[in-house]
Amino acid sequence: MANNIQAIRGMHDVLPEQTPLWQYAELCIRDVLGAYGYSEIRLPIVEKTELFKRSIGEVTDIVEKEMYTFDDRNGDSLTLRPEGTAGCLRACLEHGLLHNQVHRLWYYGPMYRHERPQKGRYRQFFQLGVETYGMAGPDIDAELILIMDRLWKKLGIRDKVRLQLNSLGTIAERIVYRESLVGYFQGQLDQLDEDSLRRLETNPLRILDTKNPAMRQVVANAPELMDFLGDESRQHFKAITTILDDLGIGYEINSRLVRGLDYYSKTVFEWVTDELGSQGTVCAGGRYDGLIEQLGGKPNHAVGFAMGMERLLALMETLDNVQLARPVDVYMIRVGETAEQEGMRFAETVRNEIPGLKLQVNCGGGSFKNQFKKADKSGAEFAIILGDDEVSRGEVSVKPLRNNELEQQNMPQQQAIEFLIEHR
Repeated sequence: MANNIQAIRGMHDVLPEQTPLWQYAELCIRDVLGAYGYSEIRLPIVEKTELFKRSIGEVTDIVEKEMYTFDDRNGDSLTLRPEGTAGCLRACLEHGLLHNQVHRLWYYGPMYRHERPQKGRYRQFFQLGVETYGMAGPDIDAELILIMDRLWKKLGIRDKVRLQLNSLGTIAERIVYRESLVGYFQGQLDQLDEDSLRRLETNPLRILDTKNPAMRQVVANAPELMDFLGDESRQHFKAITTILDDLGIGYEINSRLVRGLDYYSKTVFEWVTDELGSQGTVCAGGRYDGLIEQLGGKPNHAVGFAMGMERLLALMETLDNVQLARPVDVYMIRVGETAEQEGMRFAETVRNEIPGLKLQVNCGGGSFKNQFKKADKSGAEFAIILGDDEVSRGEVSVKPLRNNELEQQNMPQQQAIEFLIEHR
């Protein structure tokens, strides 16, 4: 017998018993973003490879090691998107959305990186991205933080995450800082691990983000980026913290917080947790004004964030009070040839009169005992029982499956509909 084909390593199925939590989180995300006036944009999964080389940088781990890149039949190099910011900005530039306009956008979907799979880090992972364009002031930076604060509260996990802030200053300020940082680390070469030695040549700021405990002290003694910021960058950062202070949003200033991509400037932030082991970053973002010119647009302003859904759901799974919608509200049991035909008709009547009710009709026959087991397993609140005798009397039997205070009752069909409306 041939071996069964299995899913690709690091790309997981989401099974029916898992989807209610996904759907609940997605609904909360839509509600919160809608409350702030953000619009959804839907983007291709595949983009030209050049887009990511120009935006992310050819000497980053993502481009060098992690992208799923292939040549199509025309010989064009295409890539499964490893992140969403570049594609969103490409779409805005292509369709002229950035000319004298401001936009608040969000997108959601799968991203792809060929990394070593581990809990919270997969090769196909789902990500929420939020991007804003055309706004230079610190108020929009703060608004993105407020959005996440509201989402954490709505999901019941606000006490499980904390906000970390930093400023990377302007590109010019960061170039001066980079020179100082490289000079410092070159004097500490014997204390750098292999990864940091490589980053010293390509992206030395990432050394500050090392997870290697053996390098904790050498990183702690490195120059502070804040000391290299000019007045405008300092004022921008101060304005953000003033807004957060005024609204009671707690935060930590983490001078070692950097982003892995070169296009970030000024504000950077992360929401982190201690509940998920080494995969502690749940949401991260910041300002990236320089990327628009990098992709061929005119100088403009941009700030956004991305959140990994798998890590968010892992965090939600640590709660014991998440109220998820039932997959089924009512289960219909039909016993008898006449009842099977009448049951389908009555089920359609119920759906017409109670929009949104989740009514599942037993299909495929089976004894009453067998059907009742299916009704109980479905998680439904009520079972509607219809046999040939009930059909002859124009009645149905309604049996509560979860509420012991209610009794099973026979009633006319219209009364059963009214009963279900009353007990929704």
